[in-house]
Amino acid sequence: QDLGRRIAEEQGAYFINQFGNPDNPLAHEKTTAPEILEQMDGDLDAIVLGVGSSGTVAGIGKYLREHAPDVELILADPEGSVLADYINKGELGEKGSWLVEGIGEDFIPDIADFSQVTKAYSISDAHSFATARELLKREGLLAGSSSGTLLAAALRYCREQTEAKRVVSFACDTGNKYLSKLFNDFWMEDQGFIEREQHG
Repeated sequence: QDLGRRIAEEQGAYFINQFGNPDNPLAHEKTTAPEILEQMDGDLDAIVLGVGSSGTVAGIGKYLREHAPDVELILADPEGSVLADYINKGELGEKGSWLVEGIGEDFIPDIADFSQVTKAYSISDAHSFATARELLKREGLLAGSSSGTLLAAALRYCREQTEAKRVVSFACDTGNKYLSKLFNDFWMEDQGFIEREQHG
């Protein structure tokens, strides 16, 4: 970030800085959140999302606080990210590593606002990849690794409920980028996520 800011100043360029740019959450406050509520006819109980730069959670959270405060925000977080512990326990957990791409953090971004998030689920790479593969097999939707994380968390949330809830989540990315990774049995086997039957 410091290097990017310095280069922008030297070159007279615009430094986007998605982790600190207020236009990032503003875009989701102005567009994503109203669209979700409109598409759901205002009948919505929870939104399950992930955090990369945190613009989505901050912007949607701000809109919900003003227009639909009863809608829960649920965080789907890769195992190894510090955010689930931060939400659930109020402390930064142990930093780890994960293979899911695009979500999870080892720090709290400047624009982060988790005040509307009520719960977080920590989802393993194995569970994320298996869920994305299941989504393709059952529904014909080719979505990427972070979408598997979000869907896995959404299913956990729904299965914990005692009454039916209307829940929205996201297919954040296309699975086209993962044809040689999570949709490739050999890569999955090399990573230890699936085992093949041995024949001597």
